[in-house]
Amino acid sequence: MSELTRIPAPSGVAPAAQYSHVVLGRGRFVALSGQVPLDEDGKLVGEGDAAAQARQVFENLRRCLTAAGATFDDVVKLTYFVTDMAHMPALRAARAEHIPDDRLPAASAVQVAALVRPEFLMEVEAFAVLDE
Repeated sequence: MSELTRIPAPSGVAPAAQYSHVVLGRGRFVALSGQVPLDEDGKLVGEGDAAAQARQVFENLRRCLTAAGATFDDVVKLTYFVTDMAHMPALRAARAEHIPDDRLPAASAVQVAALVRPEFLMEVEAFAVLDE
């Protein structure tokens, strides 16, 4: 795990409640592709259920991080793609199961017209930094 510095509110920038404005560290960069709510067999989890989809997305992120030798503690940036901003509370709840409030990564949330499959309500990508 890389030693990361989180800056939730740089001078002159309004504080963020659900993310850190800046996260920096030194080490190996790990990029995770956007994860969608499919289980290990490629089956959709939680059709029409944002909470179930969010839990599956974060479980997939966890598995991808593990494959890279990383954990959620190493995550410096999350990008949320949602078909409706109303799904953000479900994503925040799923994130809270894996990332404590004092270790929040930088984040962006984007509402999109559609994802690769119409039944997907969300997709989340991550970036992490590991020790060199």
